[in-house]
Amino acid sequence: MGYDIERFVGYVNEGLLCSICRDVLEDPLQAPCEHAFCTACIHGWLVHHSNCPEDRQVIDVSLLRPLYRYMKNDLNRLQLHCRNREYGCDMVCSLESIDRHERECEYSQIPCSNAGCTVQIERRNLDGHLAVCEFRSRECPNGCGYTILSAEDTQHNCVAELRTELELLRSEMICRVEEAKHEMESRLDSQRRHMVQKESILQNEIEELKSQMSRMMSDVRSLMAAERQHRQELEQAELEKREL
Repeated sequence: MGYDIERFVGYVNEGLLCSICRDVLEDPLQAPCEHAFCTACIHGWLVHHSNCPEDRQVIDVSLLRPLYRYMKNDLNRLQLHCRNREYGCDMVCSLESIDRHERECEYSQIPCSNAGCTVQIERRNLDGHLAVCEFRSRECPNGCGYTILSAEDTQHNCVAELRTELELLRSEMICRVEEAKHEMESRLDSQRRHMVQKESILQNEIEELKSQMSRMMSDVRSLMAAERQHRQELEQAELEKREL
């Protein structure tokens, strides 16, 4: 929907009115046939139709384009009243800057910022409302450190609140201790499995070394026997030599 034409000061050119809602164009788009529409209006129209609502020429969303620059400039220069005029705002500004003004307007109706409060109040009166709002919060005057709502003053019990917090902290601590215990047990199991695996590898290496040593001892004995045999043969040859 467009901007209510009754809000505007002075004459508004017919070409700046939406061809569907007949209000002043808001976020405008233009069809190839040069008829202009509010974006929300033409999108809603094209859900059920496939032509221009003015001359019935065939159009679809892909054919829509932004408004011509000169028309956009004319549109932005239009002067209009703030939408909060009925609440007392007498601001008149250009269409180009109206959104910025209305976001900051002191007469805008805004919700109370206190959780649970459903009051809508003018921005200029918000501070006064917050000071007396039954949903406003404050720190407990007795020093327990809790933030309480004014409506809960009569139900607030510092000892009960602190006892509840203590129980929560105790439960949280128990959970953390259990988690740390499980994590430590998991680590110990992992290290134990690693040590067993390492021990098995070392045992295999020891057995292999024993086997190699056994083969070396056997080789040494064979060499010693061969040496004795060789010595005996030399001695026998020496005796034969002497006899000759």
